[in-house]
Amino acid sequence: MEEEQNLSKFASGGVLDKKGNPADKSKTGGWTAAAIILGAELSERMCVIGIASNLVTYLVGKLHLSNADAANIVTNFMGTLYLLCLFGGFIADSLLGRFKTIAIFGTIQALGVGLLAFSTSLPSLQPPACTDNHQSCIQASGKMMAFLYASLYITAFGVGGVKSNVSGFGSDQFDNEDPKEQRKMIYFFNRFYFCISIGSLFAVTVLVYIQDNIGRGWGYGIPAGSMILAVALLLGGSYLYRFRKPVGSPLTQIARVLVAAWRNRRMSLPPDPSLLNQDGYGNAIDPTKRRILHTNQFPCLDKAAILDPNMVQSSKSSPWKLATVTRVEEVKMVLRLLPIWSSCIMFWTVYSQMTTFSVEQADTMDRRIGSFKIPAASLQIFLVGSIMLFTTLSEKAIVPYLRRLTGNVHGITSLQRISVGLVLSIVAMLAAALVEKKRLDTAKEHGLSQNQNATVPVSVYWLVPQFFLVGAGEAFAYVGQLEFFIKESPVTMKSMSTGLFLSTLSLGFYWSSLLVTMVNKVTKHGKNRGWLPSNLNSGRLDYFYWLLAVLSVINLVIFFFFARWYKYKEEWGSNEEDENSTNMKELNTNLEKTKTEELEVYVDV
Repeated sequence: MEEEQNLSKFASGGVLDKKGNPADKSKTGGWTAAAIILGAELSERMCVIGIASNLVTYLVGKLHLSNADAANIVTNFMGTLYLLCLFGGFIADSLLGRFKTIAIFGTIQALGVGLLAFSTSLPSLQPPACTDNHQSCIQASGKMMAFLYASLYITAFGVGGVKSNVSGFGSDQFDNEDPKEQRKMIYFFNRFYFCISIGSLFAVTVLVYIQDNIGRGWGYGIPAGSMILAVALLLGGSYLYRFRKPVGSPLTQIARVLVAAWRNRRMSLPPDPSLLNQDGYGNAIDPTKRRILHTNQFPCLDKAAILDPNMVQSSKSSPWKLATVTRVEEVKMVLRLLPIWSSCIMFWTVYSQMTTFSVEQADTMDRRIGSFKIPAASLQIFLVGSIMLFTTLSEKAIVPYLRRLTGNVHGITSLQRISVGLVLSIVAMLAAALVEKKRLDTAKEHGLSQNQNATVPVSVYWLVPQFFLVGAGEAFAYVGQLEFFIKESPVTMKSMSTGLFLSTLSLGFYWSSLLVTMVNKVTKHGKNRGWLPSNLNSGRLDYFYWLLAVLSVINLVIFFFFARWYKYKEEWGSNEEDENSTNMKELNTNLEKTKTEELEVYVDV
């Protein structure tokens, strides 16, 4: 009884305090620790959105690049940023741990944003202003672009380490096997995204205004300073956190299982999964070890855990020749994620239009409110506002109602959240195509089709529906994906799984760049400037939006197919369990007694 009380005092899952002892739930973790971590995410978003939301206007207006080239620079930057999250997750899981990774890469991110503030402030790093009413413009030189690229990709490198670990490190502060803390964790993901939205809202309003009206140096310098402050607070609160030790490279773990399965491919599986190489845990002294029970999917991988009768008496075997059931099941978990992962990419291709062509659309429309002219990038306030609205509604109304209706503690499943986001992204592209058609028709009626710098007499508020719908979709898709990839992945690969999720954003932005390049190549011929020329008034951006809508519908059908195929951990009955559980100790004891005898019988047969 006393032992059970002592165990309940400590967080499960092998989390430790700063001194390396089992984490005491009354002294570590919880909302105090999570609040500091959420602050780091807020600053990270201020930096990223402060750059991405308004960079295209700087590239076109100050560096004199074409609309398509500017859009591709933004989407390639964002794509690389999220792709580097895989690297950040790898470093955390295999070497540094989440806390150190966030601190180090957060400092690198602040350095990159600071360099961007420097590069956009110096006249020597910008070409001369256009002459002849913007008819004669000199593009930025290679030296100017090189400095810009350096600052952008140093920033991207830093963000990759921060972004891939903040959500995982925050969720580590709650014990998923404590009912009270489990409920808090559910709300953590919503509040995590709410902080993302607050940072984004500040970026598309205050920072964008500062960039356009005071100077880019201040507009980028402020978020750089906020990131330095966030890292300082993170380091100062180190005694509050629950830490998880790095357990080695997850890629190495996956490779070992695949190699061992290939080596044993000619061997037959035993009739009973208990004859596979079990973990041999059960040491009650170590409460940190966890195991995963066997599942029957991907049986070819089970061959990695086949015990060679000649090695039964051997105390140790190469992990490249023999894997445990737990290691095999971890690889199975990752493989199950991949179909869902692939069908989430298209949503972020749609989302990327809100930071590129939608901003360029706004730049050509009537943005006046009295004597005040709204910055084109500030239209994203409707995207961020929609995210905040639906995130709040989800936490306060939708989830509680659906929890009572379905009996599911989450209200709706992660995959159902994602599907809602995908549907809303399709509606957003339909709305965007119709509004762009109206804008083009108005430009033609007023003889503005050949005037690149003319203001089309259409209110910029016609763009609100597409921003609002994409924001609503993101509130469902982002939270759903984040929850899905963190909760359905192995505990030992949480940072890598977060990086895997964020790589869907990366590939979504890259796919947008590829589509823009392909569309320009296919639609440009002779005097035809194509769908996406430098002068949007003479292009057919609406056709591009229709193309995205069609691709999104096809993707939605594929997603539904994969979602019906997918089984959650609970459905497999293979949840990760503490090694101190009574059932696990009994199982291990029985296995130790009978393993050799049963194997001999199996070999004889």
